[in-house]
Amino acid sequence: MKIGIIDYGMGNLFSVEQAVKRLGAEVVISAHKGELLETDALILPGVGAFPDAMKRLEETNLVTIFDDIVKTDKPLLGICLGMQLLFEESVEKGNNKGLGLFKGTIAEFSGQDQAGNAYRVPHMGWNNLQFKRYPEWLTATDLDNDYVYFVHSFFATGLDEQDLVAYADYGDEIVPGIVQKGSITGMQFHPEKSGSCGVALLTSWLEGIKGGASSR
Repeated sequence: MKIGIIDYGMGNLFSVEQAVKRLGAEVVISAHKGELLETDALILPGVGAFPDAMKRLEETNLVTIFDDIVKTDKPLLGICLGMQLLFEESVEKGNNKGLGLFKGTIAEFSGQDQAGNAYRVPHMGWNNLQFKRYPEWLTATDLDNDYVYFVHSFFATGLDEQDLVAYADYGDEIVPGIVQKGSITGMQFHPEKSGSCGVALLTSWLEGIKGGASSR
């Protein structure tokens, strides 16, 4: 199985590449649309600011690859900023248009809950996922724990309820941790840094690709 990692200049490519390779998949890192579309599934990583990332996708002519992903139901996994880019818009450094594959807006943590208590921003460290549902490529028995590693100051809001797979509580916000619609999945945390839970999630996602379940 061949996994393509979309290289637009703003992802932690090495750690994602190594995590996928350890699970037995061949990895292609590329900024060329044709080469990426020849793979079995794609990963969109991301580290940095939303507007800079969208600019880089446009500069590298990779924005149109997402139209092909939707048309062909090719499995796609967005990680951290890569997940945020899949939404309609973000308020980071102004109003920014996203890829629009999920409904919703990327908002900033306020740093203060409704009772006036301060909480740390960014949301950094281990937090447990609470599952609303399981996509066909994942079952509760696939996981030996539900703790994953987050590093982010922005999170998805206003999404369709049916797109939410799992969330974490932080401050007084419900933070979408995993979203999924059709062949497209997003993980706000870093599965490649999330110990046995992250390994299990990546393994199940890859196994789902083999069995055709990552498109449902």
